[in-house]
Amino acid sequence: MDQDPTAAATARTHAHGRLADWGVDEELTYATELIVSELVTNAVRHGSAPLSLRLVKDRVLTCEVHDISPTTPRLCHARTVDEGGRGLFIVAQLARNWGVRYTPDGKTVRVEQALPSTTTHPG
Repeated sequence: MDQDPTAAATARTHAHGRLADWGVDEELTYATELIVSELVTNAVRHGSAPLSLRLVKDRVLTCEVHDISPTTPRLCHARTVDEGGRGLFIVAQLARNWGVRYTPDGKTVRVEQALPSTTTHPG
C-alpha cells in the first residue's frame, strides 16, 4: 500500500474479501472495514510510506496498519464543528482493545475485535 488517497478504499476492499473468505458475519465485517478505513486514512495523512495492512483471525480478529513514521496517533474528542479528529475515537468504540507498537522502522497500530461464537476458527 502507498500513500495514494485511494489507499483506504483499496484496503477496505481487501479486508472485505479476506473476511468473506473467513466467513465473518456482516456486522463484524462492516465494523472491520470502518476500522481499516480509519487506520489507513490516518497512516496516509499523518504517517510515512510504505504502509502495510495485516489481518489475523485467531482467538480475536486483529487488524494492524504499519507505517514508517514514529508519530504517535492521538485519540481526540472532536467538537461538532470539527471536520476531522474522530477516527481513533471511532476505532476505540468498535474495538475490544487497541494500541501502538513501535519498531525500529516505524510503528504498527493494532486493533483487536472479539469474534462472535458462531464464527468458525481456523483449524
